[in-house]
Amino acid sequence: MGFNLENITRENIKGLKPYSSARDEYVSKGSEMVFLDANENPNSNGFNRYPDPHQRSLKSILANQKNIEESQILVGNGSDEILDLLFRVFCEPKIDNIITLPPTYGMYKVLAGINDIENREVFLNSDFQPNIDTIVANVDDKTKLLLLCSPNNPTGNLIEENKIKILLKEFKGLVIIDEAYIDFASATSWIDCLNEYPNLVVTQTLSKAYGMAGIRLGMCYASEAIINLLKKIKPPYNVNVLTQNQAIKGVLNMAEVANQVAEILNERSHLQNALEEVPFIQTIYSSEANFLLVKVDDANKRYHQLLEREIVIRNRSKQPLCDNTLRFTIGTPEENIKLINALKAIK
Repeated sequence: MGFNLENITRENIKGLKPYSSARDEYVSKGSEMVFLDANENPNSNGFNRYPDPHQRSLKSILANQKNIEESQILVGNGSDEILDLLFRVFCEPKIDNIITLPPTYGMYKVLAGINDIENREVFLNSDFQPNIDTIVANVDDKTKLLLLCSPNNPTGNLIEENKIKILLKEFKGLVIIDEAYIDFASATSWIDCLNEYPNLVVTQTLSKAYGMAGIRLGMCYASEAIINLLKKIKPPYNVNVLTQNQAIKGVLNMAEVANQVAEILNERSHLQNALEEVPFIQTIYSSEANFLLVKVDDANKRYHQLLEREIVIRNRSKQPLCDNTLRFTIGTPEENIKLINALKAIK
């Protein structure tokens, strides 16, 4: 039996009707209207009205860029809110479970704990790729979500396409591909496959390539049926006016995004070459993201030495398969030079 959305949806969600806000009942046609419906302060200051609860203008742009329907998009307060909604729609507390593939983004485990869901960890192999047989062995009829990060954080590599296709076909729950770093990768987005795999969910963000981490804007791409379930529990005004307006400016300025991505990729190459000359760096892992993971002789020592020189990096040594590793985000050319000089100076 193949994927069945009805079978993996929580019973209480199926009959739930979402809160209908005042702005759900009226969509502006561009004319001046007298709004006396939402108990807002009537004095105009640019922010006195509630935001569009469905982010229609932003979704219209995204749908055109991604070549999908607006009904296949959910926008959230960062990808973390979207992931939390997925847990709450599909995972019954104390009963259901998910599968994550460490080393990976730490918020998956946190969200499982918050929602009281068992997190079954299946470690990646030595090449940082999924162990398909072990994943399948850990799946039961209560396994609702499989979370993949590709390019993966903190390792930087893409998950192999053939492995993802196998999991999409074999797994009867949702396969969630977190593409926070996809704009830096050589591969295309899995959004192109949404209509082929009904259990596919793709999350993206404006925090990385778009340079808007501060506005907290994440996107979820999936079938209309999945999106409609998420909309049932989404807070009515989860994305504020300031965020929506800034996001629209950002996604309309793709030329600038492309320029910045190109510069970051160029700097990543320069940094990788420079790191090869640092004696205590033992391995530089291949990256399709805006960071490099490196294995060093003593991660704690090197972390604190850099911190003393006012350079903040991440020590990833506590993650599985990441013993004595540091993660360097690609900075500006000036910041990267400072990092390189510091690495060459410390003993």
